[in-house]
Amino acid sequence: MTALSLKKLGPGLLFAGAAIGVSHLVQSTRAGAEYGFGLLWALILVNLIKYPFFQFGPRYAAATGKSLLDGYLKLGKGVLVAYFILSLLTMFTIQTAVTIVTAGLAVELFGVTQDIAIWSVMITLICALILWLGKYSTLDRLMKMIILTLTLSTVVAVFFAFRESVQTQGIGERSGLLQYIPADTAGLAFLIAFMGWMPAPLDISIWHSLWTLEKNKTSKRDIKTSLFDFNLGYVGTIVLGMGFLSLGALVMYGSGETFSSKGGVFASQLIQMYTSSLGDWAKIFIGVAAFTTMFSTTLTTLDASPRAMAKTTQLLDIGGARLNYALWLVVLVLGTGVILFFFVSEMGLLVEVATILSFLTAPFYAICNFLVFRDKAIPKQVRLSGVMQLASILSILCLIGFSIWFLIT
Repeated sequence: MTALSLKKLGPGLLFAGAAIGVSHLVQSTRAGAEYGFGLLWALILVNLIKYPFFQFGPRYAAATGKSLLDGYLKLGKGVLVAYFILSLLTMFTIQTAVTIVTAGLAVELFGVTQDIAIWSVMITLICALILWLGKYSTLDRLMKMIILTLTLSTVVAVFFAFRESVQTQGIGERSGLLQYIPADTAGLAFLIAFMGWMPAPLDISIWHSLWTLEKNKTSKRDIKTSLFDFNLGYVGTIVLGMGFLSLGALVMYGSGETFSSKGGVFASQLIQMYTSSLGDWAKIFIGVAAFTTMFSTTLTTLDASPRAMAKTTQLLDIGGARLNYALWLVVLVLGTGVILFFFVSEMGLLVEVATILSFLTAPFYAICNFLVFRDKAIPKQVRLSGVMQLASILSILCLIGFSIWFLIT
């Protein structure tokens, strides 16, 4: 990649920044701690299943110069109304879940106050201020540094954890290499929650299309560059997901210790997991990396939901110019604040509710994204190949099947 093309990267890394958060720091480490490497199959499978539908976001934006929301409107006004309702029902829970995890890490790292609610409000307001003043360009620059920091720290931690496991007890004895499908209700609920946000909810494909259009305002990119940018971010989320699952398996599985559902306690356990592999010298380094990871997720989701809602209300001709990005940002901040004070001690519950909702709504987004590319107005050279169409149909069937399995079980 040349220096010029590197400058064109961005939306794919924003995707990674939004994805590498609760699904990785919370769900993947819990999966490793409770099942060893036994749910590695689920991590790999769900990433393969979701890949086509995430890719459709940047592909559609680069090909048409419009967002997936414009494509949804072409499918029918009812489709866009359904998206609006789903987003309105889930965006506050999702924002609250990622903010509480971020606040828990802040309590562990910075002290100042042990009140996780105060930290949650402070982080939300700081993120809102960054977006209000700096807008997309600041988000774009920050994410490149954050993703690099996280990747390096995680790879190093996994290396030392693996070496320690082999030297002390043998990896096969402790790490649960046998693949496993939970049979009990609690285990099944966790599996669905784990897959729901791995690597991210499918509606992030819509956010990605909007970020692609925003990036194109300052740096025109062709489809090849857009897809390379996306694939780079996507592969990164898979590798880091496997890294966090490995840390949970190598450090905590079989130890009798489980992760707490309380934000502050979880953060302490997470940082201890790293330092037990690297040593106490790494506490600040790893803690800051974990915090910046969750901060990036809080920041990107706080940007994306208002951006998507503003575009949706514009396309539906609701509220005129009043329901713009700034107003939706204020609405999301206020709504998140209200939920925080009622459910601040229930991080585990919020994360599980948000992830399960994301999984159950995944078929809707998958079908819509697939149908958008049936539009004959899309240039032939960027339409889906026969292989991609087949993969998409099989993936949709898998998502529907998993949802039905969860509901009837």
